[in-house]
Amino acid sequence: MSRVLHRGGTAPPIAVRGEGIRLYTADGQSIIDASGGAAVAALGHGNRRIADAIGRQAVTMAYAHTGTFSNQPAEDLADLLLADEPGGLTRAWFCSSGSEGNEAALKLARQYFLEIGQPQRIHTIARRQSYHGTTLGALAAGGNMMRREKFVPILSRVHELVSPCFPYRFKNDNETDAQYIDRLADELEAAFQRLGPDTVMAFLAEPVVGATTGCVTAIPGYFQRVRQICDRHGALLILDEVMCGMGRTGTMHAWEQEGVTPDIQIIAKGLGGGYQPIGGILIGDRVVRAMDAGSGFLHGQTYQAHPVACAAALEVQRIIREDNLLANVQAMGQRLESALTERFGNHRAIGDIRGRGLFWAIEFVTDRASKAVFDPAMKFNERVKREAFKRGLSGYPMGGTIDGTRGDHFIVAPPYLVTGADIDAIVERLGDAVDAALA
Repeated sequence: MSRVLHRGGTAPPIAVRGEGIRLYTADGQSIIDASGGAAVAALGHGNRRIADAIGRQAVTMAYAHTGTFSNQPAEDLADLLLADEPGGLTRAWFCSSGSEGNEAALKLARQYFLEIGQPQRIHTIARRQSYHGTTLGALAAGGNMMRREKFVPILSRVHELVSPCFPYRFKNDNETDAQYIDRLADELEAAFQRLGPDTVMAFLAEPVVGATTGCVTAIPGYFQRVRQICDRHGALLILDEVMCGMGRTGTMHAWEQEGVTPDIQIIAKGLGGGYQPIGGILIGDRVVRAMDAGSGFLHGQTYQAHPVACAAALEVQRIIREDNLLANVQAMGQRLESALTERFGNHRAIGDIRGRGLFWAIEFVTDRASKAVFDPAMKFNERVKREAFKRGLSGYPMGGTIDGTRGDHFIVAPPYLVTGADIDAIVERLGDAVDAALA
């Protein structure tokens, strides 16, 4: 019996070793890690160069409290990420997870408005079927109905939710893209007016929605309208790139493909590639200047800017740049899109294929014309997961795609070093798994 309290209540197989895009279980099974866990393992497993960097830092200095010291790995990592001040982002703050990053972003937004003399700004607007973390503040701000349900009585009520930009499910048949964006923009404007425009501190969104809905990209022009509304009312734009950022979608930052820049950006998974727990926020210059002119950021954590975690992330980021891996993300992303389209484009149980870069999902339906879904009690995504694992494939399935209860999808997000042959093997095994789950 395992003494670990596992997620699903039952003990999963034990992974004992990783190499490249594969994990190996205690019973000797070889598994293609087709989603890098939760889109985390950007450089795959068993990278000796990163392991050596971790070891050197652990021997040199494993920990120094940031209330007294900075450390060189954190300084170097910030310099690397912000050397060209992307989108006007000029300062970094590092923590241990995406949830912590979202918590810090919310607190930073609140303090920013205190520093500039607008204490009435307390509200955040986010989107239904979004996810910003599992801690109470981040969970309250997000729109993952399935994960929120049991904890609603203890969640903050200062957060408002509006509709996501999810055209496959929510764009009307008679709407053009421009009309759909107008409708969403009108809804966001109405939320500002309902709350009081001068009480909203930020709009929070994932540029490409991750696990909750499965790699949903926005219609071009949507985020530009959002930015305009935020600017008109003096609110910050916070973009959560925990899952979709740090190269996952083919550019270092997902917002680069949306024609906007954030005031605060949250990063995590691809930052350290899973070699150490690390997350963080990248901060725009106007927010930085307010903090510097005021009382400084009144937020700290024990493992903030942990030297070993920063050393690991620094090496991951150096490898991505030195090996020009974003070019491979773009090329293999196109191959993955083509392979998924060829295998599932006319599949009776696949309603949508969507994504960007090496971040793709298929959504399951019982009828392509009506977009009807499987009975949630079937947990169809879990059936696909089990069948895939039998065939040596691990991906990222999820239920509740539409509203937290209905809908199933499966994410494929392989490491940035994936090859064409790897892509073909992933899609072949996934196709066989879907067919077996249907049978």
